[in-house]
Amino acid sequence: MNPERSPNRLIDEQSPYLLQHAYNPVDWYPWGEEAFEKARAEKRPIFLSIGYSTCHWCHVMEEESFEDDTVASILNARYVPIKVDREEHPDIDHIYMTVAQLMTKRAGWPLTIIMTPDKKPFFAATYLPRNSRDGMLGLIEVLERVYRLWVTERKTLLEAAEKVTASLDVGMSIPPGDMLEREVLSSAFEELTGSYDKEHGGFGTFPKFPSPHMILFLLRYWRRFHHPLAVHMAEHTLSSMRRGGVYDHLAGGIHRYSVDAEWKVPHFEKMLYD
Repeated sequence: MNPERSPNRLIDEQSPYLLQHAYNPVDWYPWGEEAFEKARAEKRPIFLSIGYSTCHWCHVMEEESFEDDTVASILNARYVPIKVDREEHPDIDHIYMTVAQLMTKRAGWPLTIIMTPDKKPFFAATYLPRNSRDGMLGLIEVLERVYRLWVTERKTLLEAAEKVTASLDVGMSIPPGDMLEREVLSSAFEELTGSYDKEHGGFGTFPKFPSPHMILFLLRYWRRFHHPLAVHMAEHTLSSMRRGGVYDHLAGGIHRYSVDAEWKVPHFEKMLYD
């Protein structure tokens, strides 16, 4: 935040997260009809960014990109940029996080969505660096590519947005299913077994997340089918986390993830749901 700049529209908001962005050179709009009217009137795509005040990578993206004059000039001239605090609007976050999962199979914050003036998304990502690096597209390149397509192949983007919206409608309207059969549960158990770290506990390499839903699945699988490996994987993982740095030995609680495979070095951020 640079208080020497003139504030943008977020200066009148109550959310601490939005106020953190009030002095960005990006001409942010809060979620509301004013932004959508501007997008419709000027036939601009909407750049939606969702985050929250204690999100590490949200702060990184702000410092790298949203405080950058080049990024701001592109967003201000070609898009209608909207900032949303996920803690203030969990309903909006839920919808577009579901979109990100459908489109990219990934989820997280900051959540980056580009959509039509009618709120129909056609691009989704999480954190994007300012410039492309290590095989990851940078925000500037994404903004330039998408806007070029918006000008030259808008019909294609609108069709893609309609397909995403239709898939979202279907996904949210599916009723709860029946009880899972043993074959499905066993298949999930085998997948976890294949990614299990026998030395350090947990699943995969790094970064390594606590993943409580996996632990709960293993405990329920053990209780139902009495498979000794299920309870061993759960206990080993929990013990390794408890001994490692991902557990806060001073204040208690679990950090969001470990940056290494041994659970030693935490990402210094705690989530209330953990």
